[in-house]
Amino acid sequence: MSNLTKRTTIYFNPSIHHIIKVKALESSRSISDLVNEAIIHEFAEDAEDLEAFEQRASESSIFFEDLVKGLKADGKI
Repeated sequence: MSNLTKRTTIYFNPSIHHIIKVKALESSRSISDLVNEAIIHEFAEDAEDLEAFEQRASESSIFFEDLVKGLKADGKI
């Protein structure tokens, strides 16, 4: 085992554990590999969201109530 990896315990819902175990077997990968890939994917999505927030930071904001009122006034809801 590499010094770059850390060990932890994760408790899965039994049905999730079964699904990930089957996927690991079918793909000839370890559960650790699948979990690491899923977490990296989630973090990448978070990074994309943060970038979008930064790009739109200068846009004006609107209160939710005003948005709903405007949609009702336009007959959209």
